[in-house]
Amino acid sequence: MTAEFAVTLPVVVSLLAVLLGAVAAGTQQLRLEEAARAASRALARGDSPEAARASSLWLAGERASLQFHDDGAGFVSATVQAPAPGVLGAAVPWVQTAQSTAAKEDPGGNP
Repeated sequence: MTAEFAVTLPVVVSLLAVLLGAVAAGTQQLRLEEAARAASRALARGDSPEAARASSLWLAGERASLQFHDDGAGFVSATVQAPAPGVLGAAVPWVQTAQSTAAKEDPGGNP
């Protein structure tokens, strides 16, 4: 009984660590997507890039980076990136990314 337990314990612990890492990566991906949406909406409303960056990075976390792109045709996009958390991020150099694009709003209020 003790020998079987000693053999299976490292496997169970490793599996648990990978599962917890996958849950952390999934949660972070949701945070990155929400941060990208918030940044592109803020820029589309006409907020300053600094305000959009501050609110977006607050949502994404301190390890995230943010880039904006204005295509000049009425659309703005935001891309948020962050390294994967936990065991997965330590074992594999994996960077999670989320991007969102929004149409600029007319400041004059024309429909």
